[in-house]
Amino acid sequence: MLRNLSISLCLMAPPASACDIALLLAVDVSGSVDAQEYRIQMDGLAAGLRDGVVVEALIKAEAAVALMQWTGERRQQVSVPWTRVRNTIEAEALAVAVEQMPRAWTKYSTAIGDALWRGADLIEQAPECRRKVIDVSGDGVSNEGIEPSEGRSRLDNLGVTVNALVIETDEADLTGYFWENVITGSGAFVVTANGFADYPARIRQKLIREVAEQFADNR
Repeated sequence: MLRNLSISLCLMAPPASACDIALLLAVDVSGSVDAQEYRIQMDGLAAGLRDGVVVEALIKAEAAVALMQWTGERRQQVSVPWTRVRNTIEAEALAVAVEQMPRAWTKYSTAIGDALWRGADLIEQAPECRRKVIDVSGDGVSNEGIEPSEGRSRLDNLGVTVNALVIETDEADLTGYFWENVITGSGAFVVTANGFADYPARIRQKLIREVAEQFADNR
């Protein structure tokens, strides 16, 4: 009897790790982003993912993180698939993947609605997590594809929060545009970077607010 019990225990699958947040990083690589600005984004995001506060929060949350590059209509690429972060080794591997990620496109338009719609597809494929968040970065208004409201409505129905990091360059009140047309969900917010040089500091601030502060609020 004991032998049979031992065999049964060995065959049992280990319980799935709890996941507090599934975070999809949606990075704008449209034609308005030049090579240097792309590099600033990737290096800044990798540095943010290496920040001690962010790493600690991701590990405590046993987070799942993915990264999607997006630009024009029907142009969204999953560059980092869903990756669990449960220790410092996994956190560093994620940062390296972001840092070394080649750019998918260089010359297309800005289709925010399509990016949100594709983001919904990816969120539906994410590990089971208590919170589901899409982090959209962008430096311009949507000028191609479906309206952002269509993607946002679908994400509302899925219970997904969409936050944004707006890179202000020459658009008139781009921050206001993202507040009104892109973000959604409980506690959704916009962080503004005053140009690409300000991006690294703002993405760190945003990650802390999304992961560390939210995690603390729910414990």
